[in-house]
Amino acid sequence: MPTTTLEPRFTKDLTSIEKKLGVVFKNKDLLIQALVHRSFLNENRDFPLGHNERLEFLGDAVLELVVTDYLYSHYDNPEGELTNWRASLVNSNMLSTLTTELQIEDLLYLSRGEQRDTSGKARLKILANVFESLVGAIYLEHGYEAAKNFIMARLLVKLDYILQNKLYLDPKTYFQEQAQEKTNITPTYRVLSEEGPDHDKIFTVGIYLGTEQVASGTGSSKQAAQVSAAHNAIKVKGW
Repeated sequence: MPTTTLEPRFTKDLTSIEKKLGVVFKNKDLLIQALVHRSFLNENRDFPLGHNERLEFLGDAVLELVVTDYLYSHYDNPEGELTNWRASLVNSNMLSTLTTELQIEDLLYLSRGEQRDTSGKARLKILANVFESLVGAIYLEHGYEAAKNFIMARLLVKLDYILQNKLYLDPKTYFQEQAQEKTNITPTYRVLSEEGPDHDKIFTVGIYLGTEQVASGTGSSKQAAQVSAAHNAIKVKGW
């Protein structure tokens, strides 16, 4: 597919993106499309390219294959452990962090509303999807080995840190294991407050060791608030 000459108002500094990715694209359209969120097209009907969801679909599969193959080839652990390790690598939190590390957020094609919303679940999901769509674009442009090298350099280098700090365990499980080992107490959770209408509540939950409130956390559900509280408690205790 020939490269589209975009109008000046649509152009981005693709050279800087390629330097950060460590990959040069002959088909610049492929790289551009990896950066296009659906919301951008709603406001720019004349934009000549599509959004990145098909590339995200492809990149997700390539990502999972590369990570699974690496774990299978390098570790002789049971299937359940490898599954947890893989999940810790390819979840939205990790992938959104990787996109942030690339420092390309200002170069994404987003609607004005999405540009203003710089936090929250929606933003995290957008950034995670961009990483997957970039993997898909690299795969189409340069093949499996190039995509693998990119994933190795950006994602799999995080594995040692994840294993050393047991980040493959969710915060609630990790804090409970540490609390039982260090204090012989099983943590409990209590809802401290609920705010907002029924369809958009924000919960604040405290996490306790006996009568001691170690930390608190907020979330759009009680479960999310508990996870946030456990994450904060890990920091408070230095575990």
